[in-house]
Amino acid sequence: MLNTETPHSAHAELDRYPTRELVHALVDDQYAAVHAVRAAADALAAAVEAAVPRIDAGGRLIYVGAGTSGRLGLLDSVELYPTFSWPQGRALALLAGGERALFVAVEGAEDNLEQGGRDLAGVQPGPHDVVLCVAASGATPYVLGALRAARAAGALTVGFANNPGTPVAAEAEHGVVLDTGSEVISGSTRLKAGTAQKIALNTFSSALMVRLNKVYGNLMVDLKATNAKLVRRAVALTMLASGADEAAARATLEQCAFQVKTAIVALMRQTTVEQAARLLDQARGSVRQALAA
Repeated sequence: MLNTETPHSAHAELDRYPTRELVHALVDDQYAAVHAVRAAADALAAAVEAAVPRIDAGGRLIYVGAGTSGRLGLLDSVELYPTFSWPQGRALALLAGGERALFVAVEGAEDNLEQGGRDLAGVQPGPHDVVLCVAASGATPYVLGALRAARAAGALTVGFANNPGTPVAAEAEHGVVLDTGSEVISGSTRLKAGTAQKIALNTFSSALMVRLNKVYGNLMVDLKATNAKLVRRAVALTMLASGADEAAARATLEQCAFQVKTAIVALMRQTTVEQAARLLDQARGSVRQALAA
């Protein structure tokens, strides 16, 4: 039996717990998700390093999963645009059962190996693409079909699984095993297995964006100011990075369509936003290198 399916030895009487004890048991078990990702940190780092040159060459991130795993992949993909101004066409998510599976279970969709391959082939993967295959069991047929199609197309594959010795991690070029073990509610991998997947995907994509010069220091300087909250955040980040006051930061941001990196370089180099943009282009988007030029 898979680790994620094995009944939890410490909670055989879960349904008899008082509510306070029940909640504590569910919360405390989530600590294992962090430990599982920490144990896989070196594998994650290797996957990031392998992904950087491909994505830097114009590749896409393609997330593949079923059920909770697929929804977590979709979540990670859609958050990259507002957080890092990552082009929406370069972060795709394939979910067993299609868009309908976001809201309702599509029976049997995850068991269709051939459909996984067809869906992956449908987005025309190439050698610069990075395909993130996520499956708690580590053996979901839909995900395996996509993984094999990705490898056949020459794309880089990263397999995330919550059970060791399973094909999603073994067949991917970079396997990331998040061994979260038994769930408090046996087999419910939306619990700590899902939490570990969320942490791992978040870590992978965030580290990738740092390597792609989307961060200056630890500041999120390439955000897309698409609402009032993010406009305020853009102003605050520009002030923090440049030392400018609010009026100067806002005025400079307004001149460059609220591109935080451009505003920072313009303020710190005391130049125009046009010249700041050119410096950033020459520095491949690195604020640090543009300031040193």
